[in-house]
Amino acid sequence: MTSFDSSKFAWLKPVFKLAWQKSEKRMLHFNRCRHLKQITQKCFSGPHAQTEKHAQLFLSRSFVVTELRNSWHSTHSLIGDKNIILMGAPGAGKTTVGRILGQKLGCCVINVDDDILEKAWNMSVSEKLQDVGDEQFLEEEGKAVLNVSASGSVISLTGSNPMHEASMWHLKKNGIIVYLDVPVVDIINRLKLMKINRIVGYNYETPIADLLKLRRQYYKKWYDTRVLCESGASPEEVADKVLSAVKRYQDVDSETFISTRHFCSKDHAQKVSTKFFSEAVIEGLASDGGLFVPEKEFPKLTSREWKSLVGVTYAERAQILLERCIHPADIPAAKLGEMIETAYGENFACSKIAPVRHLSGNQFILELFHGPTGSFKDLSLQLMPHIFAHCIPPSCNYMILAATSGDTGSAVLNGFSRLNKSEKHRIAVVTFFPESGVSDFQKAQIVGSQKENGWAVGVSSDFDFCQTAIKRIFNDSDFTGFLTVEYGTVLSSANSINWGRLLPQVVYHASAYLDLVGQGFISFGSPVDVCIPTGNFGNILAAVYAKMMGIPIRKFICASNQNHVLTDFIKTGHYDLRQRKLIQTFSPSIDILKSSNLERHLHLVANKDGQLMTKLFNQLENQHHFQIEKILVEKLQQDFVADWCSEGECLAAINSTYNTSGYILDPHTAVAKVVADRMQDKTCPVIVSSTAHYSKFAPAVMQALKIKKINQTSSSQLYLLGSYNALPPPHEALLERTKQQENMEYQVCVADTNVLKRHVEKIIQNQFIGKVPE
Repeated sequence: MTSFDSSKFAWLKPVFKLAWQKSEKRMLHFNRCRHLKQITQKCFSGPHAQTEKHAQLFLSRSFVVTELRNSWHSTHSLIGDKNIILMGAPGAGKTTVGRILGQKLGCCVINVDDDILEKAWNMSVSEKLQDVGDEQFLEEEGKAVLNVSASGSVISLTGSNPMHEASMWHLKKNGIIVYLDVPVVDIINRLKLMKINRIVGYNYETPIADLLKLRRQYYKKWYDTRVLCESGASPEEVADKVLSAVKRYQDVDSETFISTRHFCSKDHAQKVSTKFFSEAVIEGLASDGGLFVPEKEFPKLTSREWKSLVGVTYAERAQILLERCIHPADIPAAKLGEMIETAYGENFACSKIAPVRHLSGNQFILELFHGPTGSFKDLSLQLMPHIFAHCIPPSCNYMILAATSGDTGSAVLNGFSRLNKSEKHRIAVVTFFPESGVSDFQKAQIVGSQKENGWAVGVSSDFDFCQTAIKRIFNDSDFTGFLTVEYGTVLSSANSINWGRLLPQVVYHASAYLDLVGQGFISFGSPVDVCIPTGNFGNILAAVYAKMMGIPIRKFICASNQNHVLTDFIKTGHYDLRQRKLIQTFSPSIDILKSSNLERHLHLVANKDGQLMTKLFNQLENQHHFQIEKILVEKLQQDFVADWCSEGECLAAINSTYNTSGYILDPHTAVAKVVADRMQDKTCPVIVSSTAHYSKFAPAVMQALKIKKINQTSSSQLYLLGSYNALPPPHEALLERTKQQENMEYQVCVADTNVLKRHVEKIIQNQFIGKVPE
């Protein structure tokens, strides 16, 4: 890395000074790309022309967001000059709710059917439909709506308005479109009491449910915010929810993130350094070394809202839950929906995405391995790259650094390889893995997942070194500043330290509970326990967040292997790495001693005491241990229990489960099964997270099942296990991986952070600059 003279580029200062002298409101929005501003402000150096170009790229995104946010603000009332536009299926209650809103807001109410169409046509809507037919009706209806000019009003659309694109764009320019999302069963029941000869596309040969399903695709395209109209909700309740949704939509600064290590000085001179969702995703790790967490509480769904999600698909659940957690100023609802449909589609072997299977007694298996790389990481890393690509400035290069204990590596490489061509040109990935700390199959999978924008680098150390080294690289402002100015490239992360990676994991824990309700094993409100094999604490923390959103989880059972630092901590409050060496086990993905996401949970337990987090984790870094106070230990143990599993117990659990249930556990799931058997009191169901498909650990599974012919190729091992006709069935994508015999090249480096930095710089040169210095 060349040295860095910060005096060269004083000419850049006026560029940023001009932006910073805008109003305080604009200043806040400009900070959406705040990390870029800080880097450039600090590093004013590098080639003049190149830096000028990158300064312009960095500024463009922030000013676009500023104008977007400002356009939503109203200084007069809740809606000001904007219209509230109610959209939904026939029978959704748009007309009734619209009238109530008009009374509450004291504004004009326009019903498109009565006030626009029938007056324009001088006949009823049903007569017009019978007169001209479906196609011509839609065209004439759209033309009539194009003539609507209103402001500060409530507009109730017809059920078919969203099928005419031009008229919807016309309405959207000066309106907030609110989707009244009513369960299909309720709509059908309501329509039985209504005249349905005015519904476009309806005939007696087409079931009304199919028509509503088709319409739903149009509604999802247009809405700005959604209101779940659960069964039994009164029109007044729905109207209040509309007002809350519109208020949230316009309150673009209300949902921010802080570092777990942020704290105010006694005189409160230090202001809270908040970030928007998109900033937290882009930056990955906070500048003070902490992790980003929501400044406010997690959004909570009502029991009726949860019940309305019992019968819907995984993708629909994901969109509804993530809409509550991601402000539309960061990702509009329609765009988020596109991402989710792309993420949870044909790339998953099971249409249910994360199905729940009854194992025996009160135990259920949450199968999280149906994604393309066969582990639970796919549930977030098929979505997170699309979120990341949307959030970053449009013409800036980003290098994603990821550390893997086995499964993250292939999942992150696979996920980012699915971006479109232009996105892959500006987003690249490097994943560092412990050269001797993953299974042979995992290594082959990681190396084999390298694509045009992704690389794998082996490190002669363990996962903890890889993860710590990446954090040090992020916190090296001289290095990150150099990369930004010299190459126009910013670093970010894809491990669960990144909020955009952790958040999607909340969905499958909630979905598992809803599936148990749907299958009749429990009624909504009945408690469950969850047992999760974890090393980095991200998976189990996502379950904590699901509980905060309203899922009634009673106990979180933390399952460790022989690297049981988390179990010891939960039992004693003492996190102690002294005299503790990492042990390689049959469950390598949880062979972790430094648990990053524990910091997020301790921050929550300690009432967001950032000063305490700074003290504890600095002590861990410098003295290799810390102890929390007794009151925090007791608070932690109110929800958590923990234990660990030996290697012998792990293999025995795989063997006994297969013999009794015909189900093959992978070693990580076996660890959880052992701990669940030991710790769960059997007074309520327990959901055991199965975090990987057994095919990834065939030698250990074959040893457990006492299969003699272990020294075979990975392909023959998998086919042999497949011949047992056990559950779950073989993973086709993993079978295909074993057929790829080519030996892909990859780099191996020593355990030295400076060496990793040189690898990162060289890859950036190759990917984004196309030159390597002599």
